[in-house]
Amino acid sequence: MSGAAESWQGQVHRIIADLDGGRVRIDREAARDLVNTYLVRSLDTTALRFSIPVLLPVQIFDLGGDGAVGVIIEAIKAAVPTERDLGPIAGIGTEHPAHCLQNVEPVTLIASNSALGTNLWRPDNENRIDGSGLHLVVRGALPYPGPPTHATVREVLERLGSLLEAIDRVVRRVPERDLAAARELSIDQKALRRALPKMGLVAFIGDGTRPARQFTQFRCHHRIAGPKEGTHIPFRCPLELDPVEVELAGSGRVVTGLGLQRREVFAVAGSNAEGKSTFLHAVIAGQDDHAAGDGRELLVSLGGIAQAEAGERHLDRADVSLFFGRLPPGIDGHPGAASGQGSGSLVMAHEIQTALSAGVPILILDEDRSATNLLVPGCLQSGEVTPLSTLLATRREALGETTLIYAASSLDILIAQADRILQLSGHEARGLDPREFRRRLDRYLVEVREHLAAKDR
Repeated sequence: MSGAAESWQGQVHRIIADLDGGRVRIDREAARDLVNTYLVRSLDTTALRFSIPVLLPVQIFDLGGDGAVGVIIEAIKAAVPTERDLGPIAGIGTEHPAHCLQNVEPVTLIASNSALGTNLWRPDNENRIDGSGLHLVVRGALPYPGPPTHATVREVLERLGSLLEAIDRVVRRVPERDLAAARELSIDQKALRRALPKMGLVAFIGDGTRPARQFTQFRCHHRIAGPKEGTHIPFRCPLELDPVEVELAGSGRVVTGLGLQRREVFAVAGSNAEGKSTFLHAVIAGQDDHAAGDGRELLVSLGGIAQAEAGERHLDRADVSLFFGRLPPGIDGHPGAASGQGSGSLVMAHEIQTALSAGVPILILDEDRSATNLLVPGCLQSGEVTPLSTLLATRREALGETTLIYAASSLDILIAQADRILQLSGHEARGLDPREFRRRLDRYLVEVREHLAAKDR
């Protein structure tokens, strides 16, 4: 062997050709060298890393196939401890099996337009079901056998052949009822998302939703993270917020929950650490489809959600004219085209205005990540600045078709502008009448005024 043939990558097509021919076929049309088809020595030189695109014969699913793929992949991961021949997926037998842990990390996300979790084994463009069958990209590692020789090539071929046979055994014993339920759940979510606009809604949070997340080394973002372990209070739409009833297209179930309406201003209020940010994260994650057990299977949102946050950065001809009548010193241009190092409030103003101009279905704000001086007025604030609460009170039409959802604890003046208020207390949802809240705020401000007046006597 010489040249490219002396490397394991030089042997990969010979090896996969010998693997082809059984029930598990090599997915030759999908094979891309050094992307999803490779045999390479690890950087620490102790393992032979591999990736093989395979094709398995399965029943064709016209709809909900990603849900079925998710069940199959998770079944393979779960079988690794008991099916010895599946060990290479987890790098079992190598000096550093932790390098393969992402291959067996549980995943409950089955469909997403985001790039989150692309390092994990889950349904995606390469792990899917279509008219040809079940496409899977199988990755893992073997102990490094030495350079490719007739003996080591045969050893690797036998290990990979046994791996593919074990995968086939697991796939064949996944119960049809589990596949059917997963397909129905996938269809439920997709059909409900498509139906939201006709219902005048931008999101639906089903009763029983468990939004809190448990983060791991590989799932450290709320959209990919799994459900929180331990105490986890399910969401239930308060009667005061007029629960919505919907029939799900896949399973035929009728479920109830909270419908977030197009063009409304919706406040999520409550004290510290009550789950307000978690609720916002769940609405964002509703753009994705989730497997049974994730906790967010009955939460769907329209795609294209925007978030606006405070954060200093350079602005280049940014439009902040909704909020600023005059630019602060050090910023060039004019409110319709501001350039320079933007403060937290300028950056947030630009993000809000950009989202509204784009007509996003939902704009999300979180007090914890906001420039609060852009959200509520203060007695020292310049008249050249129009806070969001003032904008909502005087120019609600500036929102256009966008639904505004914000979480707030101390921003009472902003909360008072909401069409509906969801209060979280003890992590349980309650409906708060905006009129009653405004009366309560009025009494509170009178008490503050009287207290201040007493100090001046």
